Amino acid sequence: MNLQPYLNRWVIFGALGFAAILLIVTLIVIGWMSPRFSPDVGFAPADLTMIPAPTHTPNVTAVSTTDPLITPTLDPASINIDGYVQITGTEGEGLRIRLAPGLGGETVFRGEEAEVFIVKDGPQSVDGYTWWYLVAPYDETRAGWAASDFLAVIPSP
Repeated sequence: MNLQPYLNRWVIFGALGFAAILLIVTLIVIGWMSPRFSPDVGFAPADLTMIPAPTHTPNVTAVSTTDPLITPTLDPASINIDGYVQITGTEGEGLRIRLAPGLGGETVFRGEEAEVFIVKDGPQSVDGYTWWYLVAPYDETRAGWAASDFLAVIPSP
């Protein structure tokens, strides 16, 4: 069988041209039929709302009772041992918590505005201020003396 007459340059170029046209038509059809891909945005801007911490808690007043079986309680409007206080009135600067009561006591750390503490000791009057020993309920290493002028009594949780 002699294939020489069928393998001339016109047949080869025609076959390659026909294959190229089929390839182009296939790519065009695939491009029209495939779904469009949209790339990710990368990042989306988010709205951020800053909610300031409360600066004070209203004082709770005690209601007197005549029931003799109820033991007298401490005044909830004043600072008491094992009561909860919140730092207030520092204009966002925070309050120096000291190693010892008094303005000369070494600052251990700075309590943030609206931070809550438990009163563990006091009062002691030094340098014209009344000082209370405070401990953070979530971290006992955050403890020290603070002036009562910057503390507000809050109800225990």
